[in-house]
Amino acid sequence: MVADRATLAAGHADPGYWDRRARSYARSTHGRSDEFLQVLEPYLSPRKTLVDVGAGTGRHATPLAARLEWVTAVEPSDGMRSHIPPRDNMTIVASTWEDAEVATADLVICSHVLYGVADPVPFLDKMQKAARERVFVMMRETDLPHPAAEIRRRLLGDSGPRLPRFSDLFMLLLQIGVAADVDFIRYPIVTRYASMDEALTDCRALFGDGWDEPRARAVLEELLRRDGDELVFDGGVALSGVAHWQPLKT
Repeated sequence: MVADRATLAAGHADPGYWDRRARSYARSTHGRSDEFLQVLEPYLSPRKTLVDVGAGTGRHATPLAARLEWVTAVEPSDGMRSHIPPRDNMTIVASTWEDAEVATADLVICSHVLYGVADPVPFLDKMQKAARERVFVMMRETDLPHPAAEIRRRLLGDSGPRLPRFSDLFMLLLQIGVAADVDFIRYPIVTRYASMDEALTDCRALFGDGWDEPRARAVLEELLRRDGDELVFDGGVALSGVAHWQPLKT
């Protein structure tokens, strides 16, 4: 699925994409109610440590640092890391998870990262080896709530190869011997842009072949609404699953 999706656009697997999108992503996720943290809540304590795999702009690492002894935020994108506010009890590792060297922690989390991981079993194995107590992985089950998908549907009649979903992750976990606990969460997805040019650049990166700039602009003018100085895309309500389990030790 990752390889098929890569024929459409590099997107999630390309740190350069996240460098370009970091500012928009930070605006879009700032202040969003995050039920993922509620799933983590029973496992948090001031003496525990955590590794955030693919920390992005620190959306989870930052509030968790206030609840834990230490947080290690692993993030390959320079642009995304630049939005992580410094904390005295946080280490930021500039690396992909595959190449990262981190100390073990009580908890290891990974939120919306696996969509671009073509070889997920070693990725998950490394998470299990890094976790002493529990691993948490979140992925969407619903389709990508992004204006690029809607533009492609209108211009080409389809949204292209789909991204991996939570249900794919769950079945993969069963295949490697992990019977995870599962929590489902629902939350609204809103994507914010500073300008039409920023929106076009973002959508172009996820569209693939057949991009038509004038027609795409026309579709975006229909899809985006003005909110103060920003343009906003309402992606509806997303359904995501969180798989969490005690790590298997080999």
